[in-house]
Amino acid sequence: MKQLILNADDFGLTRGVNEGIVRAHLEGILTSATLMASCPEFDDAVARARTAPTLGVGCHLVLVGGTAVSAPGEIPSLVDSDGQFPRTLPQLVARLSSGSVRSHDIETELRAQIEKIRDAGIEPTHVDAHKHTHVHPLVMNALGKVVNELGITRVRKPAEDLADSWDTQAGGDRSWGRLASAAAVRAVAPWFESLARKYGLRSPDHFLGLAMTGRLCASALCRLIDKLPEGSTEIMLHPGVCDADLASTGSRLQQQRQLELEALLAPDARRAVERNAVRLISYRELI
Repeated sequence: MKQLILNADDFGLTRGVNEGIVRAHLEGILTSATLMASCPEFDDAVARARTAPTLGVGCHLVLVGGTAVSAPGEIPSLVDSDGQFPRTLPQLVARLSSGSVRSHDIETELRAQIEKIRDAGIEPTHVDAHKHTHVHPLVMNALGKVVNELGITRVRKPAEDLADSWDTQAGGDRSWGRLASAAAVRAVAPWFESLARKYGLRSPDHFLGLAMTGRLCASALCRLIDKLPEGSTEIMLHPGVCDADLASTGSRLQQQRQLELEALLAPDARRAVERNAVRLISYRELI
């Protein structure tokens, strides 16, 4: 059996992103989203999620490029005096690798983000992380402790089959930077999987979308669906409405979000699901 989770990251980033995510679920094939507890439009995302009860909502944990939920004094090794995380992924990785970030501070902040979502009335179906920071062993170990404590049992495993990514990015349309990022994540996959087993965390059998971030037009999404292997697969997406609010965030993904929204709404994408006998699920249904 082929089971497919189509997950939208960045729920809560802007109202346009929130609108696009909910529309992609109600009118398209999106099944899941991950909510950012520290983003400006968190409350709007929560309200919209209530209008789409069949949408699985997880937690998109943030440790880079944003503001912490915890007070700065509670997590001093992780944020600056204004509660800001390191601005870039390389900055965070350098601090983690140097030992300057305390595991206790990571645990405190991850717990605060998950509890904020629960306090808003949403029970997270799973967890993943902005920029995939949870693949770092120090972060994953802290995350495993926290989700065990909170009773969450599912986590994204963002290790992508690079052969599938290469085939999907036909001709000169290949994104070499994204392929390199996917390769880097795959390199640390054994450590991630070992920690996931330690904490009893489940993930889909397969993961796709990292190498194609922002480039999953309708035809590319259909190609991925046509090539799905047996078992469960997550495809990561970033749909949304491109507007002035999105531009003000400085997000690298702008019109690309509109492209992926249109892909999820495309009749061809639904037909690809049907002709391949794919069962659409969220992390809630993942066994």
